[in-house]
Amino acid sequence: MSTWTDHGHELVPRPEQTPDALRAALAVVAPSRLPEMQQTKDEAFAKALDWQSLSPVRSWALAWARDIEIARRPDLATRHTRAKNDLEHEDADMARAALRELSAVLDEATAST
Repeated sequence: MSTWTDHGHELVPRPEQTPDALRAALAVVAPSRLPEMQQTKDEAFAKALDWQSLSPVRSWALAWARDIEIARRPDLATRHTRAKNDLEHEDADMARAALRELSAVLDEATAST
């Protein structure tokens, strides 16, 4: 695991992108999502076998690494929650700004993994 300290307090170090490391990190930052992780992992591995390709497994790992990056960093988690809450704001400009912010959060989290 590696840590990025420029973002303030982090709940856990950044995990390696392996199923076991991702599951261990998720168990700390968002344990209620463990069943969802297992379900999507099973689906990704089934697709990998069906497609005879590891790309579904890689996509699974990248998506969970991104979500864990958001959850482990309070700064990103706060921005993510605020943006998601404002997506359906009655003011269209606010909703568009929320969509841009959500995209920026996801991009930042993905780039950090």
